[in-house]
Amino acid sequence: MDLRHALLETTKDTLIRRIRSNGFVTRCRDGQVTLDELKRFLVQQGLYSAYFTRYLCALMSNLPSNHEVLELAENLFEELGLDGNVKSTPHHLIYRNMLGRFDLTLQDAEATPGTLALIDTMLWHCRHNNPAFGLGALCLGAEALVPALYADVLAGFKACGVPSEDVDFFRIHVECDDGHAETIRDIMVSLAKDDDAQMEIMLRAGRTLVDARWNFFDDLASPVAARFAALAAA
Repeated sequence: MDLRHALLETTKDTLIRRIRSNGFVTRCRDGQVTLDELKRFLVQQGLYSAYFTRYLCALMSNLPSNHEVLELAENLFEELGLDGNVKSTPHHLIYRNMLGRFDLTLQDAEATPGTLALIDTMLWHCRHNNPAFGLGALCLGAEALVPALYADVLAGFKACGVPSEDVDFFRIHVECDDGHAETIRDIMVSLAKDDDAQMEIMLRAGRTLVDARWNFFDDLASPVAARFAALAAA
């Protein structure tokens, strides 16, 4: 295995362990989370996820060649339900339908400070004219975390008696985001091949996004998040 590839995999595993040690995620995995907490998560995660196509498009605009753009475009088409599968549904619609099963909506929902910071941090990295920032953020700080992170979230919903079909958005992403992370990882290895400084930028970006995501989860326990969830359910 290429040394850069190995370094990215080791860092990915470290960041996954770190985010899974967050109190909210731990309570999900252990079946101790409450349904009210999960509803707060659904609203705030929905506000963050609503920007996902913008993250992708911003990063794609800074990639060095059309080859890399086309590789990431597959992820974008999947998000938009344009991947060639006649049964594909845009992911934002899957999320909206999932929210509806809990009588929640993102309309007029307010983001907590942690959610706003996570959105701003991801957008800043993806918009940077050096694509190493966006690649590290989107891979190590998002896509690479999803299978393990969402599996823990699904365990929390299961413990609260929620049928798996009611949270299909998370199940879909557990199954597909490993491939997305691998696509971005391969671009990262290629970009760093002639410049080791790029690798350090990518690793630092991943750590920065995991820190922002940690604060995002911590904010779910705040009274502010509870008030915002109540407004979303009104």
